[in-house]
This record gives sequence, C-alpha cells and structure tokens, in this order.
Amino acid sequence: MERFLAYFWIVLALFTFTAFTTVTGLNICTSRGVKTCKECLSIHPSCAWCFKNDMGTGSPIAYRCNLKSILVQSGCQPEFIEYPVSSVTLEENRPLSAQAQGSTGDITQIQPQRIRLTLRPDDSKRFTVTVRQVADYPVDLYYLMDLSYSMKDDLVNLRSLGNELAVAMGRTTSNLRMGFGAFVDKTLSPYMYMYPEDAIKNPCLGIKTTCWPQFGYKNVLSLTEQVTRFTEEVKKQQISRNRDSPEGGFDAIMQASVCKDKIGWRSDASHLLLFTTDATSHTALDGKIAGLVQPSDGECYVNNDNYYAKSTVLDYPSLGMVTEKLSENNINLIFAVTEDVVPLYLNYSKLIPGTTVGLLSRDSSNVIQLILDAYANIRSKAELEVSGVPEELSLSFNATCLNGEVVPGVRSCSGLKIGDTVSFSVDAKLRSCPKEKRRTFTIKPIGFKDTLQVTVDFECSCSCQDSSQPASPACHNGNGTLECGVCLCDAGRLGPKCECTEGDFKPTQTETCRPSPGAPDCNGQGDCICGQCSCYSRDYGKVWGKYCECDDFSCIRSRGQLCSGHGDCVCGFCQCHPDWSGESCNCSTRTDTCMAGIGLLCSGRGQCVCGECECTQPGAYGATCEKCPTCPDSCTIKKECVECKHYKRGSLFEKKSCSTICRDEIQLVDEIVLHEKSAVNCSYKDENDCIQHFQYFEDIGGKSILYLVKEPECPKGPDILVAVASVIGSIFLLGLAALLIWKLMVTIHDRREFAKFEEERAKAKWEAANNPLYKGATTTFMNVTYSGNS
Repeated sequence: MERFLAYFWIVLALFTFTAFTTVTGLNICTSRGVKTCKECLSIHPSCAWCFKNDMGTGSPIAYRCNLKSILVQSGCQPEFIEYPVSSVTLEENRPLSAQAQGSTGDITQIQPQRIRLTLRPDDSKRFTVTVRQVADYPVDLYYLMDLSYSMKDDLVNLRSLGNELAVAMGRTTSNLRMGFGAFVDKTLSPYMYMYPEDAIKNPCLGIKTTCWPQFGYKNVLSLTEQVTRFTEEVKKQQISRNRDSPEGGFDAIMQASVCKDKIGWRSDASHLLLFTTDATSHTALDGKIAGLVQPSDGECYVNNDNYYAKSTVLDYPSLGMVTEKLSENNINLIFAVTEDVVPLYLNYSKLIPGTTVGLLSRDSSNVIQLILDAYANIRSKAELEVSGVPEELSLSFNATCLNGEVVPGVRSCSGLKIGDTVSFSVDAKLRSCPKEKRRTFTIKPIGFKDTLQVTVDFECSCSCQDSSQPASPACHNGNGTLECGVCLCDAGRLGPKCECTEGDFKPTQTETCRPSPGAPDCNGQGDCICGQCSCYSRDYGKVWGKYCECDDFSCIRSRGQLCSGHGDCVCGFCQCHPDWSGESCNCSTRTDTCMAGIGLLCSGRGQCVCGECECTQPGAYGATCEKCPTCPDSCTIKKECVECKHYKRGSLFEKKSCSTICRDEIQLVDEIVLHEKSAVNCSYKDENDCIQHFQYFEDIGGKSILYLVKEPECPKGPDILVAVASVIGSIFLLGLAALLIWKLMVTIHDRREFAKFEEERAKAKWEAANNPLYKGATTTFMNVTYSGNS
C-alpha cells in the first residue's frame, strides 16, 4: 500500500509539473511576459487574454495571456476572454458582365466590388478577385501628335487616315469616340526661336517656308463620335517648329490626362491615349534652364481657347506624376515612336504600368495597324495595381490564368481573349498595428474603371480597455488603474497590486529575481525592486521578461542590419516578416523575382533559392537563367507552344501549363514571308510525320508572335488501285521472269547435249566388210499374162 501511494504521488507530481510547464513556458503566448491585453494580442493570432479580476496568482494558470483553450481550462469564463478573430466579409458582390449592351453604367468587369477585412496582428486572410473584359466595350481614342517640323510627312498622311482608322477600330467596338491634340514645346528661350522677332510668328523663317507659331499643347478636337470632324480638324493643322531637339510631350500627356471635361473622357469606356513623336521628351527639372522652378502640380490648365495656359509657368511633369495621373484616370498610354527613340520609350514603359510601345514608320503610314496591335495587346492582358495600402499591411498575389493554371507570386495574366475570366488570390497580412483603427485601399486592373474597395479593421486593442478604472481600489488603495483585470501602477509603484514602492527594496527579496540559485539578479539586465525585476532601458533596444532574459537587439545581424532588416528581434530570435525566412531573415520566399519572361521560374533551367535563381542547367546563366548558349534554341522551345496552343497536344498540354509558359500569339498564314529582320524561321516533324513550318517573332514591346503555316507538309496515303495493280503486275512479272529463266536454262542444256553428241559422232571410225551369213531378200513375181517373146 505504501509503495502504491508513493507511485501515485510521483505520477501526480509529474502530471502537475507537465501541466505547469505547458501553461507557463512552452507556448508562444506565455514566452514574452506581457503585462497588458494589447501586448498579448500582438504576440500571435492564437493568443487570448483573460480580464477576470479574481483570476489569482497562486495557481500555475496565473498567466492571463495564453491559448484560449488553456484559459478556459483554468477557469476563465468565455465572457471574460478577449479573443478577436480575423475575417473577410463581402459587402458588394455583383456578378461579372458578359457584354456591353446599351448603357455602360451597369457593366461589371471585376468581382467583388467591396469587401471588409478584420485582421489581428501577424494574422492574414485570403480573398479572391475575378476579372473579365467584356465584349464590345466602348473606346475613347485620343490622338496626341507632335507637330514639330520633323513630323510634317506624318501630318500629311494622317489627314487621309481618319476614316480608315475609324473603320479599323470599328471592328473591335461599335462605340468609338475619337479626339485630336497637338504639342510642340514651351514658348520660352532656349526652347523656341526668339530672333529675329518675325521668327516668333513664323519659326520656319530660317528655312524659307511658313509654319504656325510655336505652342505648348492645344486640344484641337475633344472626343466625338463624328469621325468626319476628326478628318476635317486634322486637315486644318500645320506644322510648327521649336529650337531644341526634345519636345514638350509630357506636358501634353499630363494635360490630356487630367482635363477630363475638356477632352471628354467617358467614365465607362477604355481610354487610349496615342502619343506620336520622333524625338525625346523633356522631363521634370528640365524647365530650370528657362527659369521655371515651380514644379508641375498635376492640375488641368487648358483655357477656353483650348491651349495649355501654364506652359511658361510650370516645370515639366515627372514620370512618377505622369504614372499617377494615368492610373488615376484609367488611361492606357501608347507610345508610337520612330526607331531612333524606341529604346528610350521602352524604358519609360517599364516605369509606367499599362503602357505599350510601337514602332512608327517615318511617315506614320503604319499607325492604324500599330493602334490595332497596341489595343489588342492591352485587351489581352489583365494586371492588377494597388493603391493606398498602409505600410503595416503586406499583400501577396497568386494568379489563376487560363485553364486553371496557378502562377504564384504574380498579379497579371496575358494571352487573354475577350470574354476570358481570370482570378487572383490575395493574402493580406497585418505585420504591425497602425495608429488608425480602420484604413481603406483599392485594387483595380490597369486601364479599368472598375475597382475593388477593401476596408481593413485593425483588431489591435481590447474592448475591455474601454472600461478601465483609474485609481481603482483593487490596486492597493487606488495606486493604479485597473485595466483588463490587471493593475497598471502609477509612477513609483510596483507589484501585482501596486502594493510596493521603489523605496521598499530589501536585499532579502532578491531570490525571487534570480532564474536559478547563484545566478545574477535579473540576469544582470535590471534591478530587483520589491521582489520583481525592473529591467534597464537601453539606448539600442528594449529588455523585458520576468528575469530580464529577453531583448530585441541580440539577434543575428546580416549586412549590418538586425535580422537583415526583414524581421523583428524577439528574445534573441528573429521573427521574419512575410516573404522572408532563415535564421537571420536573409532568405526571400518570393518567387516572382525568379519569374522569367516566358512565365517559368528561372526559365525552367534552375531553382529559386532565397528569391534568386540558381541555374542547374549546364551552360545557363543570367538573373533568371534566361541565357544558355548550349540549351535548346527558340525553335525547339516554340515548337512545344505550337503543339499545345494550336493542336492541343504535347507535353505542355498534358501538364496543363500551356497558357503559363506560352504567351505567344499564333497567326495562321498561307506561307512564310519575311515579316521582320529579327524573325526566325523554324520547321519540325510532328507525331504524324507532317512537317510543320512556322516563324517566331518578338516585337519591341515584348509581344511574341508565331506565324504558323495553315497546311503542314504531310506524306500522302497509298492508292489502293495502284497498290493492287502493282501487286498483280509484280506477280505476273515474277512468273514471266521465272518462265524465261527456265526456258533459257533448258535451251542452254539442250545445246550443250547436242554439241556433245556431234563431237562424239565426229570421233567415231566405221569399217566396210561382208557378212557371210547375210543373204539378201529375194522375191519372185509371176505374170500370168506374160507369154514370153514372140
């Protein structure tokens, strides 16, 4: 019996110790030694706070900040537990439209339209955004032209292209409006000719011709459905001339974007701003040469005469401001520029989302096809942009493009056709708590008017804080404020109930401030006051914990920064921000930085490690392993795209990765012709032994086109009649040949035998002799009528 009782008490002690350690030290909620409800909620989304006043301190369940299940087990009723939960609520969720019919006011191209997020610190929620471009959507096309002297041939051609342009665009939309604007440069020296005085009125005086005075920007024709007016107004225009090479194109882009009423942009239409020039453009700070120090403010200054009124007052706009205003007004900018300046405007397009670049011929004769190609390129892509996101909130995207293929880390889909639907999953995570309790940001496809409005409620504080009691009797005669079940002591007071002052310190109380016998008080990081550790304040960080055992400055440093600058130091360990991992948070978990232009991670030739490509294919190199002299050429790669996109077969089709890898546009042709100097002609034999011919071409905007011959060269099938006749003929000929051979062999044999006989006969010797035994035959006839001689 005594032995049984001994075992019982040992098991009970082990169980009690296990329960105590589980509650106090082995979960994240109890590791910080927090003192307030707000601090508790910020540790981890699984932490809860019990604000019951009489929770007690003698029990091992004395920690108010703990897992909710443990708090309930310890006797804290659910009504005394602060445990906010992150959630997503749809507030407006209209279905997507299929086609623009009649009024465009009710067209919906993004779903949902409004959602509300409730987020706790360090917690995330996911929601999905669906996008579809409707068919026959209205289009506003504003033609913005450089009218400097070098563009005179272009103006002549444009005078005859108005109707053709309207007819061509009419194939994509039945609701088209067209407008026209022009620009040269600021009417200040050194941008314009000031001498002689007549050159101000006729800047072409020096080249013995007549042209219009220089101007900054003018709105010639607001957007209208009357295409004939477009042609009429263009015919009235004349060339002007400026002095320096760059033009004031960005001034014109800014005014055409922000002057919505003057230009006539409709709220429910695709906005295309076609910018044509053969020269570079002035940008911000270039105006200082002319004494313009006031920066562009992004406002509309087109006067009643339709001229830019502050061309000589404000500096040129910056690229950032142009980008902001284009996005704000849902305008897709098309740079139609000549070959000399294509590289410059390609760089601009990388900085301005939703922008395309087209190669303009010297006389603008290809401008119609350029506009059609650019519009098709814009409509074939859905890309999300985000604005107004608070710094404390991080967003990560995954795109689900055609055929349900998920592309991680990106927020765009290409290769779309009108009516295709794509979706994007968005993970919103609250890294830290902002000052505001609510913020709103927007998500929208570039060039769309439709937006998703996301309202975020930050659950960073506790509702029990609203009922705090200053000078509460529960805090030792009112020496503190009772908040969420704990006493927040006044200055100079310490203790769980504020029952102690700093002057009450006694050396004999230091045992409670030591983590183990013989250890220094408060780990040498604080003073033991009233039996509790008062941690030192450091200039380079914070020290906390029951024994001052934790700090936020002793973590691993990388590149001179604590936790590489991508995490928070908590009690000597790095807690990494979203998209980062590793002991020192120096390893990025993002994969979009490894995404190559063909839609494959590291071009399919390596692996993404810490946000950078490690090339595994021999001979591959480059930021995304895109360069590989020894790898299969473009024909081999594009062959698979032809197989999966056009013939719906092949390895890519079976893996359902066709639309992800193959962003090419396939155009069927009767025969291969030389479209561009950089085009590559390719051929291959397919599974049916047919030879496929195609041409691969990538334009200056990065758009890939495959010109595929409609009819492959296939081997012809056998002719049955010919085959049967051939078989019969072959049998007959074989039989005849056998007969002839037999006859020939018999003839040869007979001749040989006859020759042999003749030879033997010639050699024979014959002798003459009488045979005595031989008697010749004798025959006697009697003639009865014979009477003898008379």
